[in-house]
Amino acid sequence: MTTEHDAPQPDKDRTGNRRRQRGTRSRQFITRHAVDIASLYGLGGISFGRLADDLGISKPGIQTLFRTKESLQLATVETAREVFVGAVIRPAQAAPEGAARMRMLIERWIAYAALPLFPGGCFWGATMPEFDSHPGQIRDALLQQRRAWLDTLARQLERAAADRQLLETDIDLAVFQIDAMLNATNIALRLGDSDSIRKMRQVIDGLLLPNSRSQANCSP
Repeated sequence: MTTEHDAPQPDKDRTGNRRRQRGTRSRQFITRHAVDIASLYGLGGISFGRLADDLGISKPGIQTLFRTKESLQLATVETAREVFVGAVIRPAQAAPEGAARMRMLIERWIAYAALPLFPGGCFWGATMPEFDSHPGQIRDALLQQRRAWLDTLARQLERAAADRQLLETDIDLAVFQIDAMLNATNIALRLGDSDSIRKMRQVIDGLLLPNSRSQANCSP
């Protein structure tokens, strides 16, 4: 038998939902700024005090949302992934899989690094060196994201190879070369060398057949 205390409390539920939504928006707002800081100074450059000063939010309020600095750093890493997917991965899906999408991924990445989307350039270029030799949750999160990106490149190269549009037969080697060139391009752009973009495109041209260029602007 349902009692008065068991009955639904819609007003209380709505208040709880609004509070959670505000908390989610606040977390997203804070971590998006934290991503920008990390791109310049690394994840170690993030602090509750700095974010409070930059955003005009109370330091205790930010601490209530994230509890620990590591939790804040992990949330920042996840926000960086979401922004990168929205700027690079998702737009590239407009191109057919294989060589055309591979070219689109590279062009979207170039725009991401050259704009730059984050003030310090590539987020992972700034944060991976901090944690590549420090086991823990942050390193694991960064490594998982890196592997997901490399797997994305590998899948499109494999499709290009199946379509006979890939000149390099060793997929692992091709991914390694592209990854190395992307890192080199990011560093060069930070140092003012815009010619690195031309060199990056030249590397891709050396891997893919020329006729895949026109397909990069086609819908699947």
